[in-house]
Amino acid sequence: MEGEQQQQQRKSSCSETTRVLLLPWLAHGHISPFLELGKRLAARKFIVYLCSTPVNLHPLKPKLSSSPITLVELHLPSSPQLPPHYHTTNGLPSHLMPLLKSAFDASTSAFSSILVSVSPDLVIYDFLQPWAPLLAASLLHIPSVEFITTSAALASMASHFYRFNAEKTPIPFSSIQLRERDQEAFAELMESATADGMMDITRYERCTERSSKIVLIKTFREIEGKYLDYLDHLTGKKFVPVGPLLVADDKTEQDGKNRDAVVEWLDRKQSCSAVFVSFGSEFFPSGDLIREIAHGLELSRVDFIWVVRFPLGKRVDLADGLPEGFFDRVGGRGMVVEGWAPQPAILAHRSVGGFVSHCGWSSVMESMWHGVPIVAVPMHLDQPVNARVVEEVGVGVEVKRDGDGKLERGEIAKVIREVVMEETGEKVRKKAKEMSEVMRRKGEEEMDRVTEELIELCFDRSC
Repeated sequence: MEGEQQQQQRKSSCSETTRVLLLPWLAHGHISPFLELGKRLAARKFIVYLCSTPVNLHPLKPKLSSSPITLVELHLPSSPQLPPHYHTTNGLPSHLMPLLKSAFDASTSAFSSILVSVSPDLVIYDFLQPWAPLLAASLLHIPSVEFITTSAALASMASHFYRFNAEKTPIPFSSIQLRERDQEAFAELMESATADGMMDITRYERCTERSSKIVLIKTFREIEGKYLDYLDHLTGKKFVPVGPLLVADDKTEQDGKNRDAVVEWLDRKQSCSAVFVSFGSEFFPSGDLIREIAHGLELSRVDFIWVVRFPLGKRVDLADGLPEGFFDRVGGRGMVVEGWAPQPAILAHRSVGGFVSHCGWSSVMESMWHGVPIVAVPMHLDQPVNARVVEEVGVGVEVKRDGDGKLERGEIAKVIREVVMEETGEKVRKKAKEMSEVMRRKGEEEMDRVTEELIELCFDRSC
């Protein structure tokens, strides 16, 4: 019988022969954390493959020129309504989202061929493809693990929604209860369906049910421990946090002049005096919303650097989209950047004292890591829940909307001033710095545990 010491030695070398295939949903907000997870597994000697559509993989190639991660193209069925450049959520018209999900489902044959070709020991998949673990089990008899890239709070709400009538049995955490408007949007999101009639909440739950023993999730226990425990209770799975999976500040990936201009502008500002304003890579504010935010920034009298993005092929002249005379009035107090800005470098800069954010989960994690308090302006999807978590943890304040759900410039200005400058925001600023210290002390503890869990899962078969 093999001794315990020999077994541990075999396990310690197991990762060097373990081949992992990653299959994220077709959105940048999912692909990015999958990629960061892959980088950390590769650093621990796993052999890593990342699978997605060509339009999603193309911008990753320069970032991975010296990385051991292998990119694998997944070709979806094309149609006149959904040509290959729409095989991504980035810039996808909202009415085509059901078609994209259906095309993803119809790629099972192509994914089966990839499984046979790569012959992985483990598949790590996302929340919308319950067919992936079934194929891995039937073709290769290998385990599969779900990786949830959202907060544990949102995952808890989804699992609770699936099992209970949410109106009669509200989730047992008052701190993340949604307002009526957000509750309706959340229910609509969970109940959206593709051509086959399967609702997204059913997809989500089947993905969790088919995960082998554990589920990975992008968070850490210090901020979401009770939600992780609730998920364990509801699903019978062990939810394993992977940590924040921060994206490295790659100085070669974008225009150096743009980066230099941003950093030079920040260098001229006082410590913690400016706010960074960004609503993620896949949310594009309407013209009315852009103007209201502009007025709010102007009224706040706080320095700001604001990233404005437009959908692919729909660029407009910024001067036409902003209030008349805006640049003249704000002068050197504000900088507006179109398209891209070095978010990690900005949040790490000494001049940045607040982050006006849509509360995408990756942005929340990044802001907390850098100790930057959050002015929460959630827009859709998981963001209202994440904003509740931000306030519950004490690292930010949400901008309240009016009775019609609209943002109001005066409220935007008020919260920015509170979080960055006024005495009432001191508690939030202090908590943000404390949370940063907690995260930095932990380092890679979560990923070390993840490595152990995955090796244990694959050990009997691969080693």
